[in-house]
Amino acid sequence: MIAILRKELNLFFASPIGYLVILVFLLANGLFLWVFKGDYNILNAGFADLNSFFYITPWFFIFLIPAVTMRSFSDEIKLGTIEILKTKPITNWQIVLGKYFGSFLLIILALVPTLTYVYTVHQLGNPIGNLDFGSILGSYVGLLFVASSFTAMGLFTSTLSNNQIIAFILGLALSFFMFYGFEAISELNTTYKIQIDNFGMHTHFESISRGVIDTSDIIYFVTITYFFLYLTKIKID
Repeated sequence: MIAILRKELNLFFASPIGYLVILVFLLANGLFLWVFKGDYNILNAGFADLNSFFYITPWFFIFLIPAVTMRSFSDEIKLGTIEILKTKPITNWQIVLGKYFGSFLLIILALVPTLTYVYTVHQLGNPIGNLDFGSILGSYVGLLFVASSFTAMGLFTSTLSNNQIIAFILGLALSFFMFYGFEAISELNTTYKIQIDNFGMHTHFESISRGVIDTSDIIYFVTITYFFLYLTKIKID
């Protein structure tokens, strides 16, 4: 599994893909948070917090993570190397997990530079340091859970086609539905709004972002991640 993880990271950074994903993610966040005038601009908000960052980042993930995972299995299937990979002395679970952790680690590397936003907003506060660090920590944990789930979904959709573009579109559509789809459906049936909302990722992400990490939210994200990794493993079988 470690060998596959290293292979995935080497493939990402041996080509412009890995650098491009991190650059686009940081550039998009930077423009919305510090340059473009609007509701998300921290400098124009009148108070120092990172709510805008934690609101828009999952939406960027919906596009960026499928772009990272789209080639994971689609290329292997297209080139016929999946058969060679399966003859190695490793299990199909190790293949899936190796590719999963390789992609997930790239997303973590993209998040690390955003910690500078925390320092910047910390300095902008009046008085300096007037920040809710519990909420910020919870929001970062929530982002990691969201990224974990999106990565598992992207891996699964990459097994459905040998075309990277199709795999990307399927991953984007599935991620969007799981994040916001149930919330949209609940607006059509207000009687069971809370129950339907609980099937979606957005509700659980907001819950964690408040700084209170509930066991039910953790179980939800772990279940979603495992479910799609299991589907990926079945498809590889």
